[in-house]
Amino acid sequence: MELVDVWPFADLSLRTPRLELRPVRDDDIAGLVEAALRGIHDPARMPFAFPWTDAEPEVLARELARHVWRERAGIRPEGWTLLFAVLEDGVPIGVQDLRAEGFAALRTVSSGSWLTASRQGDGLGTEMRAAVLSFAFDHVGAVVAESGALDWNAASLAVSKRLGYRDNGIKRVMSRDRVETEQLVRLEVGEFVRPSWTLDVSGFGDRVRARLGV
Repeated sequence: MELVDVWPFADLSLRTPRLELRPVRDDDIAGLVEAALRGIHDPARMPFAFPWTDAEPEVLARELARHVWRERAGIRPEGWTLLFAVLEDGVPIGVQDLRAEGFAALRTVSSGSWLTASRQGDGLGTEMRAAVLSFAFDHVGAVVAESGALDWNAASLAVSKRLGYRDNGIKRVMSRDRVETEQLVRLEVGEFVRPSWTLDVSGFGDRVRARLGV
């Protein structure tokens, strides 16, 4: 018996011209910790509602691993989060997630991501988001994708705009004990600004579909 026999997501893979996205494996975790510890954002400003990057290295490593295992174990048709390790030339450089609740009825997904700072500014953030959107719309069967970013996070909001998202209101959130404003965005399948490349998907079989309520 192999891992894929008990965890069918082990063979799932999304490939773009420069990246591979695959559900985080245990042997990806150390590389993701290293990518996070190299820095993700200006320490003076926190882009995440939960300030996980403020943690001491040992705590960050432990909690990142726990987060991966918790989300992996929580996948069920009624609600799921897929945490994709983003690999460039086989090296983990970030995480792109795809989430849904009540997907069978709502056909709506949401997403979030982080990318190590040294690989920002070269279009990889757009490429990895375009990958999960292509997967969601063309393979999973989503009709709406949602996301959001703090209103000062111009880079993240630019990715959303580039891919066709529209503003969808705001909400107040807490980050580092401060009240911040999150800009919400929404994308319908027909408005998706598709990349020039075609996503290569493998390992998306019937057992994966069943686990996602597809």
